[in-house]
Amino acid sequence: MTEEQRIWKLLEEVPDPEIPVISIIDLGVVRSVNVKEDEVVIEITSTYSGCPATDVFIADIKSKLAENNFKNVEVKMKFSPAWTTDWLSENGRLKLREYGIAPPEDEPDKSVLFAKQVVVPCPKCRSKNTKLISQFGSTACKSLYQCNDCLEPFDYFKCLK
Repeated sequence: MTEEQRIWKLLEEVPDPEIPVISIIDLGVVRSVNVKEDEVVIEITSTYSGCPATDVFIADIKSKLAENNFKNVEVKMKFSPAWTTDWLSENGRLKLREYGIAPPEDEPDKSVLFAKQVVVPCPKCRSKNTKLISQFGSTACKSLYQCNDCLEPFDYFKCLK
């Protein structure tokens, strides 16, 4: 296994600070890993501008690599292209659902007048009979929904494209 492959494996162990059941790899924020001699440069793209978890991502990446004898680590922000929920891994989507957060669904183009609201299946009972309670959930990247069948409230990870 190369040093680069080893680092990617280690980053799979770094959890998202806001949703600890998925890794930063599952979340899709790690864009590249480059190793030159004893220097490691990792590029990440935050889920959105001003995300409070960004500083935690950086600290956790450096900490995880330091624990594994990578001492000269630089984490760079990459702003373009912007992060999109398309970068979530299938494993990450499954873990979100199992944790009780509905993963992003394909949403209609918001610029189209009278676009239909997205149908968000309940992560607990899988019913599509759900309703939007609030555009803002437990964090800025989530909305609050409720299932009309099992009556459970749940977060929906907003689709960003």
